[in-house]
Amino acid sequence: MSKEIIIAPSILAADFARLGEEIAAIDAAGADWIHCDVMDGHFVPNISFGADIIKAVRPMTKKIFDVHLMIAPADAYLEAFAKAGADVITIHAEAGPHLDRSLQAIRALGKKAGVSLCPSTPESALEYVLDRLDLVLVMTVNPGFGGQSFIGSQLEKIARIRNMIGGRPIRLEVDGGVTRDNAAAIAAAGADTLVAGSAVFRGKSSADYAANIAAIRVAAEAGRVPKQHDSSAQRGEPVLVR
Repeated sequence: MSKEIIIAPSILAADFARLGEEIAAIDAAGADWIHCDVMDGHFVPNISFGADIIKAVRPMTKKIFDVHLMIAPADAYLEAFAKAGADVITIHAEAGPHLDRSLQAIRALGKKAGVSLCPSTPESALEYVLDRLDLVLVMTVNPGFGGQSFIGSQLEKIARIRNMIGGRPIRLEVDGGVTRDNAAAIAAAGADTLVAGSAVFRGKSSADYAANIAAIRVAAEAGRVPKQHDSSAQRGEPVLVR
């Protein structure tokens, strides 16, 4: 049996004036994880929020906080995000010279470790760190802003990374332009964890968010292909699910 599909709404698309309420709403709407996009205005051309905001909203849900650090350097801030309540900390392969060391630091803090790749970064960047990873995040837009369109060329990269992962218990996450219309193709390529911002936060209520999450989940499940349905003994048990 394959890893279940995880839907991780990105709070970058939430109403920041009501951020705590928005997190509670997507929790009630069926979000599996809460995706937190941290941007520094340096590594990416936008500034979002930092560890203090994550700490402030952490009590709003018991769901996994999936913290995506689009910052450089990242190492100096890992402890702050760990203490703020991150469960998974993902750093960019492009953001520093010592990726292996950074992943060791995340694991030493007791957190799950992820690596993200920008669209132009080849999957070969993962080759020598795979056994330090709990998650690979494929960016399917250029990082920095929400609401961008999915870059279709990344589907082949997703499939290649799925093959690289093999039997390791590593989740394969996709972030950028994910909608109910392309979720099937993304899952068919091998992704099991989908980040969606604008596609989730359409509407005004938790009921609207629930319908949006459900539509993405149904599409992703429908897109799965037979090769994804191998045994948990071969692929590893699902991880990071509460």
